[in-house]
Amino acid sequence: MAKGSIKVGDMVAITATVRKRVTEDRVSVLIPSYHQPHSIVDVTPNISSGQKIELTGEVTRVDNDTVTVGGKDLGITVKASAVRLVTSYVAPKRKRPSANKAT
Repeated sequence: MAKGSIKVGDMVAITATVRKRVTEDRVSVLIPSYHQPHSIVDVTPNISSGQKIELTGEVTRVDNDTVTVGGKDLGITVKASAVRLVTSYVAPKRKRPSANKAT
């Protein structure tokens, strides 16, 4: 991944591996380069251990080689190599100029 290609506001995806079903509506997942246990809400009835699942979220912080991803079920910091860019953030365009023109 090229340095500087991910910025704050971008939508990114992380491929996680299902570990086990914790409750009937929560699943424990293994996230690459995130060394803490993590569970997400997933009510899919036929999910099995070892299955790949894609988690998406918005980038809230970018450091040298780490990216913080926030979202509905996320709030994690992982290495930049563990995320994949889905949609790049484009700032809104101004409708009017910010300063008055000289007359």
